[in-house]
Amino acid sequence: MDPPRPTTAKSFTVLPLGDAALTVEFGCDIAPHLNERALGFAQAVRAQQWEGVLDIVPAYASVSIHVDPLQLPISTLSERLHDLSYDVGASVAGQKHRIPVLYGGEWGPDLHEVAAFAGLSLADTIRLHHANLYRVYMLGFSPGFPYMGLVPASIAMPRLATPRTVVPAGSVGIAESQTGIYPTSTPGGWRIIGRTPVSLYQPGSSRQFLFSPGDTVQFYPIDADEFARMSYAAPT
Repeated sequence: MDPPRPTTAKSFTVLPLGDAALTVEFGCDIAPHLNERALGFAQAVRAQQWEGVLDIVPAYASVSIHVDPLQLPISTLSERLHDLSYDVGASVAGQKHRIPVLYGGEWGPDLHEVAAFAGLSLADTIRLHHANLYRVYMLGFSPGFPYMGLVPASIAMPRLATPRTVVPAGSVGIAESQTGIYPTSTPGGWRIIGRTPVSLYQPGSSRQFLFSPGDTVQFYPIDADEFARMSYAAPT
């Protein structure tokens, strides 16, 4: 059977994603109202408990639904998605987190470059970053990695041309209009401006990931002594 062609209904578009998944797109921008629609739709799909659904993955402005096509044919899934009613506000009341950050120095090796890019002092660059309340739009890349935004335009510096082979866990970075935190030590190309002592990923615990899509994050600066005392403590 040929895969379904892209169709649009109820102001969203359903696109094939391989032969065992569909993606429902609500737009192509990083915007709270589109993310709220995606999260509300994802929650509505979960509530159906359709046999054959393997995973439901919300992103900035879309939701991907992965299935076992022997249990739930893609054509049937497409019909169900078009007929699904959902509450946009059903899943957007996320938690607010306050996350401490030690900015600059060995913990934030790219802070000077970001400040130069913005034409600001280090202090003003730090202040500009932590003054914002950031929305967690999605998790991805590595377990629990939060994609957050929007970063003030003046400090929205592009990724590194050559990614680092190792970025320490807890590193706080900027990539264009996004900011994020590396939950584990991995390669990465974001501009690292600081580090948090808070652990975002705890495998084996009842809640593995500190953040969920729809949460908000407020950063606040700390010094090296506070960082040492708070290392991998729970956020306030």
